Amino acid sequence: MTKKREVANKIRRDLYNKEKDKVIKKSLKGSRWLLLKNPENLNLQKGEDSRLEKVLETNTTLFYAYYLKEELRELWNQDNIRDASKLLKQWIEEANETEIPQLKKMVELLTKHKTGILNWYKCNISTGPLEEINNKIKTLKRQAYGYRDLDSFMLKIKAMHQDIYTKCG
Repeated sequence: MTKKREVANKIRRDLYNKEKDKVIKKSLKGSRWLLLKNPENLNLQKGEDSRLEKVLETNTTLFYAYYLKEELRELWNQDNIRDASKLLKQWIEEANETEIPQLKKMVELLTKHKTGILNWYKCNISTGPLEEINNKIKTLKRQAYGYRDLDSFMLKIKAMHQDIYTKCG
């Protein structure tokens, strides 16, 4: 969920801009990807886990935001819609208690789209492949300055999809 990443990054950026202590500001600098990475993807040889721990210790707002980000990831690991709904409701309550403005906006968004999010448990379909095709069409559109008409553009799209289907088998 891209929105989740945007919220975490905005919190970090806002904290950095408001911070007066140079030591804390230095620890926040360069922590963006540490906060956005999943814990299992942290590079232990580079000490990313200890750097992340240090950043989270210095700021409670960031700690809560990171904790809630990780808790929200668990939504997709639930066995059924009932458990997922319970987890989402609990997450929304916890996020509301933090009084972090960016999380409040995230709560509004999740509340608005709760039904759609939970429908994933009814019909376990991802829109990833569709988004991939849309991105390829957008790229083709940006490169399409030389096409004389819409028909030529449509032929290019069909040719691109023909190529995709032949590679799939």
